Amino acid sequence: MNKFIFGLSQNSKQILLLKNASKISQTFQKFSSSVDIGSKEHLNNLVSKSKVVVFMKGNPEEPKCGFSNAVVQIMRMHDVKYDAHDVLQDERIRQGIKDYSEWPTIPQVFLNGELIGGCDILIQMHQNGELIEQLQKNGITSALIQEVNEKGEKDEK
Repeated sequence: MNKFIFGLSQNSKQILLLKNASKISQTFQKFSSSVDIGSKEHLNNLVSKSKVVVFMKGNPEEPKCGFSNAVVQIMRMHDVKYDAHDVLQDERIRQGIKDYSEWPTIPQVFLNGELIGGCDILIQMHQNGELIEQLQKNGITSALIQEVNEKGEKDEK
């Protein structure tokens, strides 16, 4: 690119850069405008992309609130693979998911496109064993079940 713009005036270089930026912007808009971010259609696509989807503050490697961190820790204990969406990155997703689910708080956990609930409900399900049951119903084996089975096999020997 340097060879191409070598010898052009600074003004001509700026015009070339603006034209390229405009093309990039148009290309991005073409791909992103098909579904509005935070719309019901957009969120429906996100919650149905994976068996388990979590809308949280921050990301699994760096949760930004204690409730999101608790959900991440539970998912780690069960070794559940999930898609995570940081609602702090875009206000349209943050508000959109609340409207979509009719649930006022973050985090929100979806299993096969259905809202399970937030942090308190997930903790309760984890504590009473219901989370393991729900995971199994949806074809996901909890690592906690595997540990119990492995321990039982060792005790039998």
